[in-house]
Amino acid sequence: MTLPRSQALYDFFTAFGSHPSLLEISARWQGMIAGESGSTDTTSLIELIDQATLFLEQEMHRHAYPPVLLDLHRQLFQDMESLIGELGNDVRHRFIVVIPVADRPQQIQSCLESLLDLCRRFAYGGQVEGSYRKLVVVIADDSKDPDSRARIKQMEARFTARGLETLYFGPQQQLQQLAELNSGQREALAGIVGNYPVEAFHHKGASITRNISYLKLKQLIDDDEHTLIWFIDSDQEFRINTRSQHGEIYAINYFHRLDRIFSNSGTLVLTGKVVGDPPVSPAVMAANLFQDLLGFLGDIAEQGPDSGCPFHRQPQIGGGDAVYHDMADLFGFQPPDGAFRYHCRLQGEHDQQACLNDFSLILNRFFDGEHPTRQIHYECTASAEQLTPARTLYTGNYVIRPQALNYFIPFAGLKLRMAGPQLGRIMQAELGDRFVSANLPLMHRRTHEATGESEFRAGVDKAQSGIDISGEFERQFFGDLMLFTLQGLIVAGYPLHQLSDEQIQEVLDDTESDMLNRYREKHKEIMAKLERFQQRFEDQRHWWWQSRNAIGAVDNFRCFIDNMVHNFGNQSPGYALIESPQHRQRRRQAILQALRSYAQDRANWQLALAQAS
Repeated sequence: MTLPRSQALYDFFTAFGSHPSLLEISARWQGMIAGESGSTDTTSLIELIDQATLFLEQEMHRHAYPPVLLDLHRQLFQDMESLIGELGNDVRHRFIVVIPVADRPQQIQSCLESLLDLCRRFAYGGQVEGSYRKLVVVIADDSKDPDSRARIKQMEARFTARGLETLYFGPQQQLQQLAELNSGQREALAGIVGNYPVEAFHHKGASITRNISYLKLKQLIDDDEHTLIWFIDSDQEFRINTRSQHGEIYAINYFHRLDRIFSNSGTLVLTGKVVGDPPVSPAVMAANLFQDLLGFLGDIAEQGPDSGCPFHRQPQIGGGDAVYHDMADLFGFQPPDGAFRYHCRLQGEHDQQACLNDFSLILNRFFDGEHPTRQIHYECTASAEQLTPARTLYTGNYVIRPQALNYFIPFAGLKLRMAGPQLGRIMQAELGDRFVSANLPLMHRRTHEATGESEFRAGVDKAQSGIDISGEFERQFFGDLMLFTLQGLIVAGYPLHQLSDEQIQEVLDDTESDMLNRYREKHKEIMAKLERFQQRFEDQRHWWWQSRNAIGAVDNFRCFIDNMVHNFGNQSPGYALIESPQHRQRRRQAILQALRSYAQDRANWQLALAQAS
């Protein structure tokens, strides 16, 4: 009998070798143990470990992620790295992880910590002199606050010293990058990289920041096929959340899975998704939120404050990827029926009073993008290496080969939301099965754990008198208008075939009419639910009006209601903006011009990339 060169693989087959789906690879393993000629080569062992981890990922999910299986999963990958090191010729991809950030030093700190934890757990690529040799992080800083810039800049040296090679690409470095363009090129690329003066070179938006980063990346790697570029957001982490008692865990070796996908397929662009907080604006979540809140009040009103908390059943499952979206049907999803039940976050035995008090503390996080009842949980419904055709690009989680730098984030100068879906529709039309999606989500956390707020959110104004999301609301509406106009144009052959101004105008007009009607109908629904919610909450017969311990909760609910009335009531500044004919005309003209000039923008971009090589 040959001694195993991977103790973890030995343990795996001891535990699962008789499973019906593993009979073939189990026989290969038995051949290795028996010392059959030619069966113990290192490459074969590595392949067996890979197949074992794919099986184990399904098994861990099936059994709610017990620590013993998580540890076996980690040990398998550790053994794999040792075996690859023995080969002495690691030809796997290296990764450049690009993180745009604007005034979020605490959140990007958490993001980088999670990346370092991921590296320590799975050790993809191994280390040379203490640094993970197949990974570089680029921090693309768009902050306005000098203190934020200084804190984020300090992370470069701090994380590099801890083994995570980090490159700071801040405003000064971005200006230097743009200075390599001549004045004519800079003007021609204004819609892609902006035209901000030095004294206002901040808060340009994530799309413009990414596009400027593209120029830097082209210089760093040119067309090196052994490098993959992974764009994420600063409020994300490299782990998943589960419905198990273990909560958020490191259960996916992202770099290994991505390397395998790009090595074994012709994929040019891959997008993952997110779990945790929804990736959309509160502007399109208010109706279903009120539906759930009405259900919450109905449940909690049935018993008194001293009754045991009833909100500890498993969160509701189902409803599709857009379960949190008020207009899910726009994206081809069937909206779920009924209210989603709140899942209390308190631990240990407690009563309804404690639950209400705690729930009231998180309500206003909704304006930062948290949804108290419709979080997204990781589901291992498909293997991490199973690919499906993609339509939407998640700008907070996509991986590209260097050639795909040709696909800059379109219409960036408009600073609209929905930039990812817009680019995704273009890629879907042009790349076909080279644009794919995989079950490789990142953890999305809208607020910082210590403060319960997002550090910075474009279009959200937190004044002393309340919270105003009208800026984000406006960007959402016109982002939707751009997306579905673009979708209609693609059906007619755009952008591969240049359409006439009349054709573009006609599709834009039809789409605007449809979107206005949809937003107006949704506004009526939200106002009706808001009124019902106010009436139910303010009913003096409910126990929270008689309980001295509920005074703080009542105040928090009233603050939340005031903010909802301001943002979704009759006098909503967000709805006023989209109902203003003058404002819509200005936005329409800008959208029309951006659509007209897209073909020329692409030609100008190609020249700029060639110069950046």
